[in-house]
Amino acid sequence: MWKDYSSGYIKNNRSSGMSVMIAAFISALLLSLLLGLFYNAWKYEIESIEQEEGGWQSRIVGAFTQEDMESIKNFANVKDVVISEKGAQIPEPVIDIYFDDMGAVLDDTMQIAKVLGVSSENVIYNHELLAMYMIRDPQDTAPRLLFPLFILIVGIASFSLIIVIHNSFAVSMNARIHQFGIFSSIGATPKQIRSCLLQEAAALCILPILIGNLLGILISMGIIHMANDLLGSDVAGRHDAVFGYHPLVLVATLLLTVATIWISAWMPARKLSRLTPLEAIKNTGELQLKRKKKSPLLTCIFGLEGELAGGALKAQKRALRTASLSLIFSFLAFTIMQSFFALSGISTRETYFERYQGVWDIMVTVKDTDVDSFSEAQKLQEISGIRSAIVYQKAMAKRIIAEDEISEDMKSFGGFTVAGDNYVRKTDGGWLVNVPIVILDDASFLAYCEQIGIMPQLNGAVIWNQIRDVTNPDFRHPRYMPYVKGENAVSILRQSGKEEMTAEVPVLSYTEKVPVLREEYATLDYYELVHFIPVSLWKEIKGQIGGSEEDAYICMLGRENVTAGELDALQGQVDSLIAGNYKTESENRIQEAAANDKQIQGMMTIFGGFCVLLAVIGIGNVFSNTLGFVRQRKREFARYMSVGMTQGEIKKMFCVEALTIAGRPILITLPLAAVTVGYMLKISYVEVGTFLAEAPFIPIMIFMLAIWGIVAFAYYLGWRNIRKINLAEVLRDDTMM
Repeated sequence: MWKDYSSGYIKNNRSSGMSVMIAAFISALLLSLLLGLFYNAWKYEIESIEQEEGGWQSRIVGAFTQEDMESIKNFANVKDVVISEKGAQIPEPVIDIYFDDMGAVLDDTMQIAKVLGVSSENVIYNHELLAMYMIRDPQDTAPRLLFPLFILIVGIASFSLIIVIHNSFAVSMNARIHQFGIFSSIGATPKQIRSCLLQEAAALCILPILIGNLLGILISMGIIHMANDLLGSDVAGRHDAVFGYHPLVLVATLLLTVATIWISAWMPARKLSRLTPLEAIKNTGELQLKRKKKSPLLTCIFGLEGELAGGALKAQKRALRTASLSLIFSFLAFTIMQSFFALSGISTRETYFERYQGVWDIMVTVKDTDVDSFSEAQKLQEISGIRSAIVYQKAMAKRIIAEDEISEDMKSFGGFTVAGDNYVRKTDGGWLVNVPIVILDDASFLAYCEQIGIMPQLNGAVIWNQIRDVTNPDFRHPRYMPYVKGENAVSILRQSGKEEMTAEVPVLSYTEKVPVLREEYATLDYYELVHFIPVSLWKEIKGQIGGSEEDAYICMLGRENVTAGELDALQGQVDSLIAGNYKTESENRIQEAAANDKQIQGMMTIFGGFCVLLAVIGIGNVFSNTLGFVRQRKREFARYMSVGMTQGEIKKMFCVEALTIAGRPILITLPLAAVTVGYMLKISYVEVGTFLAEAPFIPIMIFMLAIWGIVAFAYYLGWRNIRKINLAEVLRDDTMM
């Protein structure tokens, strides 16, 4: 009997069943998508760790014999043992141990160490890799939050979906309280009513669950491929992600989806089955307000229809809470994300690409090479099609600046009295400051001397005599002034950490200009006194000064308006000239700009996708409520029509409800977004006019119109069902279908 009743109800109430099926489909789709992405993100992180650190689970430091190796392999859980001459940041030989069972790594490794007679201090675990399998060493103090974060996100998503689907089932089941009251009065038990409702839920949800899961897998596969296309493998530290889907993930997704839907259906079914027959029969299934509430704004703008729409929305307040919050958060997140990336693009363009456009086209890092031992500088400078090729290296020294050397401009903002102790130290002779040294190849240094208008020579240093006004926090438009008076003909440089080691360097000039290099000076330490010296002079003083970096750099500038193809060819020439003799890494300005754009687009796509998912949850809730409440609201609209309300006026009422549901998130979000964007503009010192010229109005408008359009469509479907009502049929209390 119950099976016949349920099948008959489903056939005759397609709109109510459709709302439940849509909610189940959205639940299955989102959970499948989320778990698919979670599994691939987890898999990708493991691949990254294995590429960077290795796939070993534990390692033991020390030199071991072949007999020791065999004894380790005799442990049942040991999969493999590999000798590594040098571990990560460990100069001693180590053995890497691989295990079959990750859960036994900690205990088995300590047993192995005891057999070998090794102390626990010589045992190292791959904590980052083990954390991905939820294995934590008590000695590991790092948070390792990635895996727990994934689980938290899945938990929050499941809870949110339970609320959404619960509302759909509650709407459908509450519309039938009167019917089940009649069944209960003729002997139906609470268990029978609960079983009937749950079997209806199962019949409605099986197909949407299967379709949603399959579609979620396909979408997650598409997102992985899209991430590869947008981000690319040429981004430093990134490799192409390979889509994978373990059968256990499918099982977990199905179980989680079924559990989510079962809980969602069980909660209202349990509540409904516990009503007494008298309470259930008394219920008319209509929307009821606990107390009359007016909507003066809607009444003022839309008249009677606005007042009725406001009352209906207040009656549905709890059911629509998820939709409101989801739409608010999705629109707010999307607006802030678009504004942030627009602001980030302006900042990157102004402070990097535009700033250095006439400075470099190709940048080469020559690994583990000193500039004085690099012998290819002249050949690089003779390559056709380039304007300059500067070979340089950086070093760090110290210098004391006496009180009488400080310029009057610098004294005007407090001199060294406002400097932090980590950058400047007071001494008996003055203040000890950091001195970055940029060592240029001789030809480039001579060209730099000509650029600043002094006689080219290789026996001294040029000092960049500028300091930023530290009282001005605007880093985007800094104000510079003379650092020192520029009267000393000699600069006494001191070795960092051994200030007693000194070298006297003749000063050729104090200048405001710097060489054409892709370098920034005094960005963190405003009190740096930068020196530019030729490599010939560096050979003479490096024994006293030291402090040079490991790598040398080549900054090359091509012809004006150089094309991407020309830069690629030029980069190939440079690589063929020096790559055989040196270990190098090269960058191409145009390629880097394209890679930066791809990364931003990729991040925008990924974050935008999450905003869309939030919106889908909210819109799904709107659909389930709009379609599910149709049956409950038929009596409401039949009563309105019985007192003379026309279908056009009811349609207007629906439009007001749709406009309010879609418009409220926008009205709440826009002021919050404006305040947030204003704060971002303030801390980034980007002018409002500059931002407004590139503000993402079109994407935000499209997202807003999409929300309005979909909500309007949901209400159109509800209106299409309502307009077919028959007054006499609907006003009967005891209808069964």
